Amino acid sequence: MADSRDKATDQMKLWKEARASQRPDTLTTGAGHPVGDKLNSLTAGPRGPLLVQDVVFTDEMAHFDRERIPERVVHAKGGGAFGYLEVTHDITRYCKAKLFEHVGKTTPLAVRFSTVAGESGSADTVRDPRGFAVKFYTEDGNWDLTGNNTPIFFIRDALLFPSFIHSQKRNPQTHMKDPDMVWDFWSLRPESLHQVSFLFSDRGIPDGFRHMNGYGSHTFKMVNAQGERVYCKFHFKTDQGIKNLTVEEAERLSASNPDYAIGDLYNAIANGNFPSWTFYIQVMTFEQAEKFPFNPFDLTKVWPHKDYPLIPVGKMVLNRNPVNYFAEVEQMAYDPSNMPPGIEPSPDKMLQGQPESPTTSGTAPMCMFDNQGGAPNYYPNSFSAPETQPQFVESKFQVSPDVTRYNSSDEDNVTQVRAFYTQVLNEEERQRLCQNMAGALKGAQLFIQKRYVETLRAVHPDYANRVQSYLNKYNQESKTSNTVHVYSRPGAIAASSKM
Repeated sequence: MADSRDKATDQMKLWKEARASQRPDTLTTGAGHPVGDKLNSLTAGPRGPLLVQDVVFTDEMAHFDRERIPERVVHAKGGGAFGYLEVTHDITRYCKAKLFEHVGKTTPLAVRFSTVAGESGSADTVRDPRGFAVKFYTEDGNWDLTGNNTPIFFIRDALLFPSFIHSQKRNPQTHMKDPDMVWDFWSLRPESLHQVSFLFSDRGIPDGFRHMNGYGSHTFKMVNAQGERVYCKFHFKTDQGIKNLTVEEAERLSASNPDYAIGDLYNAIANGNFPSWTFYIQVMTFEQAEKFPFNPFDLTKVWPHKDYPLIPVGKMVLNRNPVNYFAEVEQMAYDPSNMPPGIEPSPDKMLQGQPESPTTSGTAPMCMFDNQGGAPNYYPNSFSAPETQPQFVESKFQVSPDVTRYNSSDEDNVTQVRAFYTQVLNEEERQRLCQNMAGALKGAQLFIQKRYVETLRAVHPDYANRVQSYLNKYNQESKTSNTVHVYSRPGAIAASSKM
């Protein structure tokens, strides 16, 4: 129950209370410059590309990339293997990249699968998106296609990525996972509804790496030999079939076999059972993009398959395990800006934010002070967050469209989530989604619970009502089962009482 929690759980609430009536701090960059807007990247037009001159963004990413050494900040726990892509269908009318130049062409590749939020020693079977990163070794240089096992993501503006990851990591004072951080951020950024719904569905816990799909997720651009361009998305469909773990199976494996997914992949390849995925693209013309009912570069949404069907490209096969894990997998680096001729970035703000050289910066090397103490290390937050200074927002100037920080938070955040809930999931899957979500949300404070349920109500009343019903049950169980033990002098009888 949110009103009877221990101090570690309530750290952010207590930190805010300790500030009493102090005025919120001024939000600044690492160099102390006031920040006018820390929710929206500087772009050329509302759908345009990021500008390198966005020092607020580069400052955020510079701190983020350097805050943990030596393990990865995200995707720290993972496994990898090697294989090839064989082209089975001609797509040269869309793309001139040499790896697609003729049917039968094979290109060597490496894949690294991973969880996202956990440390390098964490369990493989947690409820978390799975990284799905493919490095193609082409004649024209490496192509690093970094994606996930989901076609969507939690946010659509890369400026929020460090704060999103901080909310999923450990509380900077207690060094514990904190449901308040997780659900506070999600409830403040409703564009995350689609991915959160996917995460708490059955597909939130894949059965190893072999039984899940992979997606480039972002929108990319393809160019053919004639210079004609189209937008595209990349899909890897598992040939082993989708298979997921139940909550009970995942919890058992977390304790008994935390390296389950890594071992499953290694053993399958070692036994000659080479996993494979069918590789597809979706294609959208520039004209179609202009008439699309929503922003086609929005990473929180999908392109409907009925309008933009999957086009088969080839087969990806993994047939070799690493000889030395550290040398070949742990040190494998991916740079999304590594794109061979024929593949280019689109105006997708999240894609453009990935190659940038990465204040709520949190832990960073060579920090000489208290590192913001117990202050929440993500933004926005509900716990005495520092205030932006609108008078310091960058001035507009022409590059064709106006350059400013376009707010994308109020774009349609519910239509595709509603379709996912009402049309994609069946009745039993909806029930499990709501139960899983409430089981995680119950750890957050009541005002955060209520705020998140209201975001669900905008998707569908049934979604909100079911989650609230489970929350009522869990909160009541927590209240009635909370026992306080009072211990007296040695030798005396210990008494217990119900709160």
